[in-house]
Amino acid sequence: MPDRKIIGIDIGGTFTDFVSYDAATGTIENWKNLTTPSEPIEGVLQGLGQVDDVASVDKIRLGTTIATNALLTRRGAKVAYVTTSGFRDVPFIQRGDRRSHYDITWIKTKPLMKRADTYEIGGRFSAKGELVTALDEAAVRELAATIKADGTIEAIAVCTLFSYIDPSHEQRIRDILAEELPGMPISISYEVLPKWKEYDRASTTIADAYLKPIVSDNFHRMQKRLDAIGIGDRIGVIKSNGGESTLKGAAEAPVQMTLSGPTGAVVATRVLSELTGIKNLVTFDMGGTSTDCSTVVDGMEHVTTSFEIEWGLPIQIPMIDIHTIGAGGGSIAWIDKGGMLRMGPQSAGAAPGPACYGRGGENATVTDANVVLGRINPNYFLGGKMKLDAEAAHRAVKRIADQLGLEVDAAAFAMVQIANNNMLGALRAVLLQRGLDPRDFSLVASGGAGPVHICDLMDISGIPQGIVPNYPGQFSAFGFIMTDARVDRHRTVQQISKYFDGARATAAMTELVDGAIAELVSQGYQQKVEIYRSIEARYFGQNHELELSFPANQFTEETIASLWERFHEEHQNRFGFSIPGETIETVNLKVVAVAVSEKPQMRELEKGEGTPASSGSRKVRFEDGWHEVKTYDRGTFKQGQTVAGPAIVEENASVTILQPKQTLRVDRLGNLIISA
Repeated sequence: MPDRKIIGIDIGGTFTDFVSYDAATGTIENWKNLTTPSEPIEGVLQGLGQVDDVASVDKIRLGTTIATNALLTRRGAKVAYVTTSGFRDVPFIQRGDRRSHYDITWIKTKPLMKRADTYEIGGRFSAKGELVTALDEAAVRELAATIKADGTIEAIAVCTLFSYIDPSHEQRIRDILAEELPGMPISISYEVLPKWKEYDRASTTIADAYLKPIVSDNFHRMQKRLDAIGIGDRIGVIKSNGGESTLKGAAEAPVQMTLSGPTGAVVATRVLSELTGIKNLVTFDMGGTSTDCSTVVDGMEHVTTSFEIEWGLPIQIPMIDIHTIGAGGGSIAWIDKGGMLRMGPQSAGAAPGPACYGRGGENATVTDANVVLGRINPNYFLGGKMKLDAEAAHRAVKRIADQLGLEVDAAAFAMVQIANNNMLGALRAVLLQRGLDPRDFSLVASGGAGPVHICDLMDISGIPQGIVPNYPGQFSAFGFIMTDARVDRHRTVQQISKYFDGARATAAMTELVDGAIAELVSQGYQQKVEIYRSIEARYFGQNHELELSFPANQFTEETIASLWERFHEEHQNRFGFSIPGETIETVNLKVVAVAVSEKPQMRELEKGEGTPASSGSRKVRFEDGWHEVKTYDRGTFKQGQTVAGPAIVEENASVTILQPKQTLRVDRLGNLIISA
């Protein structure tokens, strides 16, 4: 049986979202309240105050932006970087490419630590794992004394040459530093990212150390506050791979939290794919501050290790592939030097928020524009729990309109169109730029603002079908209650097909599997564990790899032969050619361990027919002018009912705007299926 009661919580830039599932009754409840940016746990506790009996909650899964914000604002720890003699400048040399080949003013991105805080230690292994020079342990102890005397270092990152082959030097450096500097957070590359490519490994390890003190401190405070209400032992946090971890486990590997919050919507979209049978979905998660886009192809989300905090500053941990832009309901309108209207990426956030929130904000935002256009009912925001100031929205948009020489409604419509075009760029980034045809996908709108804009985005993107799922305003939090605990382990083990050592590969893969299972067990996850193995390989001499699943648990003659055959087939499918007989090189072994939990069951709606009864009407501005538009209460919808546009569908945390000539159908689970 699943937990008796489970709550998913997504801390966003503007709102903190909650979804609660009670297995005893089969009911799902959802709500939200404004985020408290200075101390996010306050907003969480305020939201939990709406739960009748918090002590009865069996599990809380939390998505947080603590790590994300620390990286983006560069408010992490002061890090000392320790490496092999002669390689202290790897984090500063970085790669040989440039962001702009012809921009002479371009400045290379600075790493997360200073060169004055980098230290070299004698001792080295060769590229084959052979000992070249013994570790200078005396130098490590001298380094510890230097760091102690300095007194400003808050964390240490250790990354030695070829440690992914033999980690003994890194492990010994860690042990000595821990002995000499008790309590000092230490990250070693073999535990963070045991893969080749020196700069990427160094950058990721530095980021982990950079985050450790701030994440650990925040989670410690969070733990104390939750202990005080009796649920501190029931908290799980969501990692960038969409899986759950304990607070302690996340604090020990904080770089895994880089993209915690946005993953929930992708997990929920994958569940939606399973429930509806729709295999290809593109997510459009528009909140108050940002919009996140991703894809579910053939029923599976895409996990990547290609992520950069800033251009040229990589973090190569497994994470759901999400493209984020600064465009949301709180995006601020402004006029550039050329007199052109722009939207964002600056956001009004939760404090003061859009002008219509009545919290002191004066800048016109996308939400203000939607209020002016009649898309959002100021008396029914958050189901009527939060009244919006329509006059304040009108005044804010009028200031933009006066600068442009437009009527207020025309300026508001222009604001929405520009915001839509910004979000279209994000959709193109995850579809067209990756060779995916928008006509093969359905657009899933989530976030409080997603359903408001879904029909606009369908119209300009060429995506033929849209879906507004259940609980769109809290879709990430809904995804959290549907996720599992998950551990990803990667390791570089380079071999070529002509001389492939199956015993060596089996030993390395077994070590990864055992380590992943042990990590889950150490965090208290005792349920059934599913193991997924894969291999990254390429033709010898290529500079990119293909990932192939490896369902076997041993590298035998039969499984190895099958692996080479499948590589040629996949290369043919992906790139249009293959080279049978050519030497293949394996680069990385990958393991995913998932502690499977039972999921909440979705109820089917009562069957109905025809069009639901309208709850009223109001004027809404579309491209061809103002229309008198019928409104509908989504809570009254039944399976099989349809609505023809123009129409407005209202619910507690969002509103769906149906354009003229578009139609909406309610499926068996209550999802709104939109088509042109």
